[in-house]
Amino acid sequence: MNTLSRCVLLLCVHLSVWSQITAQDLPGNMCIAYNIKVPDSSKDNWDVMAVSPDGKIKYNVSNHPDVAWTYYAYKSRLFFISDRDTCYRCYFLYETDAEGKRIRKVSDLRLEDSWMSSRFDGREMIVSARLGQDTRYQLFLIDLATGAYRQISKDTSAKFTDPSFSPDGKSLVCSVKKDKRSRKTHEELYIVNIDNGSLTQLTTYPANNISANDFGFKASAARWHPSGEYISYVSRQDGFTGIFGVTPDGKKQWPIMHSNQFHDGWHDWSPDGNWLCFDRTDKNEKQYHIMLMDLRSKQITQITDVSVKTQLSPVFLQK
Repeated sequence: MNTLSRCVLLLCVHLSVWSQITAQDLPGNMCIAYNIKVPDSSKDNWDVMAVSPDGKIKYNVSNHPDVAWTYYAYKSRLFFISDRDTCYRCYFLYETDAEGKRIRKVSDLRLEDSWMSSRFDGREMIVSARLGQDTRYQLFLIDLATGAYRQISKDTSAKFTDPSFSPDGKSLVCSVKKDKRSRKTHEELYIVNIDNGSLTQLTTYPANNISANDFGFKASAARWHPSGEYISYVSRQDGFTGIFGVTPDGKKQWPIMHSNQFHDGWHDWSPDGNWLCFDRTDKNEKQYHIMLMDLRSKQITQITDVSVKTQLSPVFLQK
């Protein structure tokens, strides 16, 4: 059974199975990095945390009174955006190790608040960034060794966010809102031609869905499954935010994690494709948790506690 068939089969099983999983069942050298809003601190302090897959070991990676959010890790390299040493919410790209001991600013390119991805064994990163006040939410490639960058998107009237490379680095998917100033349009997933910037639409949000006019993501935070067989993304449908799948040709779409009990959102795949980490909250959004699902056993485990309310955007990180 291939990866796509296994994922479709998973939909036939109730996904909200809570279990305790043993250490030998977990990815051996993996931890999970995620973002928290630090209570009772500066006016807007976000830190990057890391937690072991069993939830027993947790520590602060960034530990700085800035706005710091991680959206990507490559092996043991953790990348995050931060407004440290600059104006409030003026984001730049930083890199650190899993312990947060070696932090460096990667580039002088100012970033948007967006997920990102890399290719060529972590040598080149795709980001959503800006040049001044006029050029906003455009796609740029950054050389992670030198910080040099170049723009690859061609339509400055559109909004490009959450880019993700295919496992072989040859294809790129991202959320695109064709008219970023219009309140009547929303984002969809597109395959972006890296050479010429042309777009091929993958998703079409159902216009008759009860959430069509709701505030919330329609197609965002795409992550390419390591098998290359499908792309996962976040969408609010039928009153709840969930994780959905689409094939790279756009011909098949299906729910991966969607219920009428929880909002399941930002997520990441383990390098072997067997594990999915994601953030989850109740329907009233009173408490957010980081969850871990084993696709083979269909078991879901909560790995965070209630010491912090807002816990978001997990990514797999090698220790």
